[in-house]
Amino acid sequence: MLASRPPSAPVTRTDARVQLRFPARAEYITLGRLALTGLARLRPLPEETLGDLKLALTEACTNCVLHAYAERPGNVEITYELRADRLVVEVADDGPGFDYSNGGHSEAELAEGGLGLAIIRALSDEFELGRRDGRPGSRLRFVKLLES
Repeated sequence: MLASRPPSAPVTRTDARVQLRFPARAEYITLGRLALTGLARLRPLPEETLGDLKLALTEACTNCVLHAYAERPGNVEITYELRADRLVVEVADDGPGFDYSNGGHSEAELAEGGLGLAIIRALSDEFELGRRDGRPGSRLRFVKLLES
């Protein structure tokens, strides 16, 4: 006879990887948030943590939508890696890229693009921004450490 767990017991799985690709248009950002919410069912997260992660993801995707393709069509790619101790989110595009590291940007550029990055940095435990490996475009990666 098979034993089943009670319906109220949470599912606790780890080490899941999900990839999502969608057109770089604002109306598709919600899909990224929904996928993140779905992952939170595999490993329950505090509401505040999930809210912070959704905000960081929204800011990262919005940067791709607003800045990556300059009026031409393109895609946003999100990779989620849920591990026992962390959630890793990588948001990438195939646009020409923008180098935030050299510091030579105008006030307007920083006000528009820098605030979203500051929010992501503040809400995550690790943050990386740079070019994609071997492909055109930008890659933003953030990590949230999870309590055991």
